Amino acid sequence: AGLTKPGVVILQFLAISFVALIEIFFRSNVGFLTGLAIWASYYGALIYGRDGTTYVAVVNPPLAFGLAAILLLPSVGGASLSITRLGVDLVSGLASVAPFLITGSIFGWWYYFKERRKLLSSGS
Repeated sequence: AGLTKPGVVILQFLAISFVALIEIFFRSNVGFLTGLAIWASYYGALIYGRDGTTYVAVVNPPLAFGLAAILLLPSVGGASLSITRLGVDLVSGLASVAPFLITGSIFGWWYYFKERRKLLSSGS
């Protein structure tokens, strides 16, 4: 029992998007709270996902954050659809959450390779 691959993707996207929505609404950009949501989505998907969902759990959070930022910054953040303004907001938002994405990815890939090595050594 646990989350399937589509369940992991949906849960991570909704968690990151919801926190980013709240943070963009109040601060006009993403930051610390969205970073914590990224860490929580990594951890939650690795712990509560079924066997075989580790790869999806590691790859999805940066993609979910990118999609959420592209969708929410122009609509909720008030940046309008100006390409220049959206680009500046995306770069500054990515700079704010980069440490969370990097450390989460390092932990996630470590966990993935550790799990894979365990499966290979057990002969499954």
